[in-house]
Amino acid sequence: MNKIEMLSKQTLDTYLWVHKLIDTTPDEKWNSIADVLDSNINWQVGHLVISIYYHSILVIKGHQEDVLKQLSLQKYLELYTFNSSPKKVVGKISPKELRNHLDIVEKKSIEVLNSLSQKDLTSDLVPGKVEHPVAKTKFEAIDWNIKHTMWHCGQIASLNRIVHKSYGFELKKTE
Repeated sequence: MNKIEMLSKQTLDTYLWVHKLIDTTPDEKWNSIADVLDSNINWQVGHLVISIYYHSILVIKGHQEDVLKQLSLQKYLELYTFNSSPKKVVGKISPKELRNHLDIVEKKSIEVLNSLSQKDLTSDLVPGKVEHPVAKTKFEAIDWNIKHTMWHCGQIASLNRIVHKSYGFELKKTE
């Protein structure tokens, strides 16, 4: 397995976990704010839309017009960056629309990743207005996207446990 195949598999696995977790939360619970985390599923998913776009599309290939025609990047920047508040996202974007936009950026990120060569992974990021917080190369940015997304899976799992119920993680009990 080469690095592209490994990153693609890990990315797909990570996105699968996001969906396993958010699909277990009823839409009416998406705006419930867990005081202990000061967050909600709505903010977590919206944040993933903007972060996946940034970490695995924008800094890898630049802006993608096909994605930008389907969602308002500006709206996501206003509502779902680390300086925003989960209280301010309530009622702004529906769970259905968030899921749709998440699917769009996930599919595009996989498409972008699978279009790269091994050599591309060692090349510098596409320069932009904001310097990437941890990555200098495309490999590092894609690797960070996987780690960052899984970090938010942990937060989503914790939120689910507080506002709805624990996710079982399909673990089998040992006798």
